[in-house]
Amino acid sequence: MPKAKTYTFKAETKQLLNILIHSLYKDREVFLRELLSNASDALNRLRFEKLTNPDVLDPETELSIRISVDKDNRTITVSDTGIGMTREEIVDHLGTIAQSGARRFLEAAREQSLDASGMIGQFGVGFYSVFMVAEWVRVTSRSFRPDAEAVSWYATGDDSYQISAAEKTGRGTEIQIKLKEDTAEFAEEYRLKNIIHKHSDYIGFPIYVGAEEKPVNKQTSIWRTSKQEVTDEQYKEFYRQTTLDFEDALLHIHFVTDAPVQLYALLYLPSKAERGIFALRKDDGLKLYSRNILIDEYNKDLLPEYMRFVQGVVDSEDLPLNVSRETVQSSGLMPKLKKVLTNQVLKELENLAKNDAEKYQVFWKEFGGYIKQGVSSSPADADKLNGLLRFKTNLNPEAWSSLEDYTGRMKPDQKVVYYIVGDDPKSVLRSPHLDHFHGQGVEVLLLTEPMDSFMLMGLHKYKDFELQNVAQAQLPEPEKKENEPEKIAEADFTSLVERFKQVLGERVVDVRASNRLSQSVARLVDEAGAPNPELQRVYRYLGKDFEVSKKILELNPSHNILKNLLKLDSGAELQTLVIEQIYDSALLVEGLHPDPSSIAPRVQQIIEAALSK
Repeated sequence: MPKAKTYTFKAETKQLLNILIHSLYKDREVFLRELLSNASDALNRLRFEKLTNPDVLDPETELSIRISVDKDNRTITVSDTGIGMTREEIVDHLGTIAQSGARRFLEAAREQSLDASGMIGQFGVGFYSVFMVAEWVRVTSRSFRPDAEAVSWYATGDDSYQISAAEKTGRGTEIQIKLKEDTAEFAEEYRLKNIIHKHSDYIGFPIYVGAEEKPVNKQTSIWRTSKQEVTDEQYKEFYRQTTLDFEDALLHIHFVTDAPVQLYALLYLPSKAERGIFALRKDDGLKLYSRNILIDEYNKDLLPEYMRFVQGVVDSEDLPLNVSRETVQSSGLMPKLKKVLTNQVLKELENLAKNDAEKYQVFWKEFGGYIKQGVSSSPADADKLNGLLRFKTNLNPEAWSSLEDYTGRMKPDQKVVYYIVGDDPKSVLRSPHLDHFHGQGVEVLLLTEPMDSFMLMGLHKYKDFELQNVAQAQLPEPEKKENEPEKIAEADFTSLVERFKQVLGERVVDVRASNRLSQSVARLVDEAGAPNPELQRVYRYLGKDFEVSKKILELNPSHNILKNLLKLDSGAELQTLVIEQIYDSALLVEGLHPDPSSIAPRVQQIIEAALSK
């Protein structure tokens, strides 16, 4: 290079380039995304300049980006007609990483908390990702100022770079890249077009590849277009292109906000929780754009985890483009974006539940478990989430009811919301804990899904009503009814209780009569101050070892099984087997039996004994 002046990078440069090339970027193809992002910024800056200063070089030249390749020589050239750089600017901007702040830059990069927004668009950190693919890079630039001279910057990624005068008549910047042998794939036009479609399709300036006269990129983004100008079919087509989901989305959410943050968003609620085999989206997360530049394909920080089923795009001009686009969540704006997006999704779900109950039931069947997870994991959202919950009840086992529906049907003197936890909808309806409630016509929520136990850890109250497990509920003495079955005599019942205690030993805290049972022979209840039974279920679902807390066994003094049990000789093998079975069956109904299969041999013994008589 004639009359070239050599500049030496600072001592930290090699280490810094290693971080940029090997640590902060996952895929080599992002080098093009960075170059196009910088070119877009240069064009935006020129467009702003022209608003106040018409005296620019080549004022009629189209604001555009052009890419050409030479496959035989393994070169790519990316040029723009943007604001360009003077000699001083190119030294400052392309030498940014060589300045005195490099050490602080390194420290911040290690902590993944660097805000490099001041360098993006000025050929700062992102530009150096080009050395992932390049043997050498030559940047030729001419400023928009009419009297400026062209300048050239050349580097191989080693310890120095060169600056020299250059020949360039038009404004803007041209970057020539000599590809390494193992990155020759990028000297193919189709490969570059694919990268543009993936990362830079919505840059607001035309990108031309090769000799094509039509831009490769879309330029206008559907999420930045007014809702009034987008048809339902366009929404559907964008969803299909983004996800390759063959079924239409259940709902789309398109909105723009300016405060507290500026953002554009187009979100979709899929119609199915399970991704199809051909789905493009293989992971959870939203596509995150900054100024129409894709910076994260799967961002999981824009919505709480319980909303991970939501698909779509978020674009914010307030968001700085970090040194590593993959660590953009370190920006202080992310929590604000998350709050705005979360509130908007919750608002749309509330509207759906209120205005289209049938469609909301479709949503609930697919994604209800996620909402329940949110109740337990996101206390700040609990009030809104509680209104989205749906349940079946003992009195309405086929229909979905909200907590608002339930409280609207409560008995006049009812002070709490009752629920029962079980393993499946059919068996829970036969629970002995429901005997009293069936008899009194009191409604009980049926909680039969694994996530229900997690939900209950966050759902303790709805409005002014406490939630209470029917197994622990304190109820008034039931009114006596005519034609009630005769109870076992007190003396006989006392001896039977002693026999139960003798057989069950320390497995139960106590055995006593129940005034709550009518159809069932027995039930298990917790003693005062016992551990939360829902927590035991959580341990079971998580596959953790747990010890069933000792409970009180309550017996129904009027049940025929107990009356017939008294007829057997005390200590008889069959009596012992039946007592064991009554206890294990009660555990099974509670869903707390640690080894249900162990019951089978005993059941067989009881059958054999019964048949032998």
